[in-house]
Amino acid sequence: MNIIKLDATDSTNAHLKRLLSEDTWADFTVVTAKEQHSGKGQMGAKWKSDSGKNLTFSVLRQGLALSVNDYFVLNICVSLAVYNTLRAHQVPDLSVKWPNDILSGNSKICGILIENILSGNLINTAIIGIGLNVNQTFFGELENASSLKLILGRNFDLNELLHEIVRNLEVIFLESNTDNRENLWKNYEQVLFRRDKPSTFENKENELFMGFIRGVSPTGRLQITLEDNVLKEFDIKEVKLLY
Repeated sequence: MNIIKLDATDSTNAHLKRLLSEDTWADFTVVTAKEQHSGKGQMGAKWKSDSGKNLTFSVLRQGLALSVNDYFVLNICVSLAVYNTLRAHQVPDLSVKWPNDILSGNSKICGILIENILSGNLINTAIIGIGLNVNQTFFGELENASSLKLILGRNFDLNELLHEIVRNLEVIFLESNTDNRENLWKNYEQVLFRRDKPSTFENKENELFMGFIRGVSPTGRLQITLEDNVLKEFDIKEVKLLY
């Protein structure tokens, strides 16, 4: 496992992309930093992290030859790798909030940002950014944020945790290259946050509506049963699940 450790950078995803533009790097090369100045999550959200207390890292995946229509497989693999790692540490009430936030109860403990590099209609390379709240205990005005230390009451070795997540990534991606992809999809849907529970959503017109999360379509769209019992699919920019 090739791990590049930095004290600080703008973002580990950006740093890894720069390295990739300059040279050839092995699959599953990792860039990790104690501090990110411009860390980002889904939809451009800022990822705030105290220096040296959390895991902020990016993993290089190459040779994927994955159709752009199957891009959501990457979200499933990464989400399950982190989920399985945390489950092994007995983090309670774990779930995946679509598309790839990891929660304990209602509290977010991990965010994932995957950036794909295309070759025609294929995704050949992916840069997988992961931010996991580990030993930080104060999050200021951030709502619904927590950490492993707040939840389990102890400090974690960041290096050990990093190795565990990357090993689980390797296992999950190996499984995704076999006939096991359908099972991975089912495993992901089974741990979806608020699946089959009455929930409130907000659409892109800022209108509220009720529904039940049922699963995820083959193209990664969230499937929600509405009050009139009609199943509708939503893209990430089209719906927000409210707590």
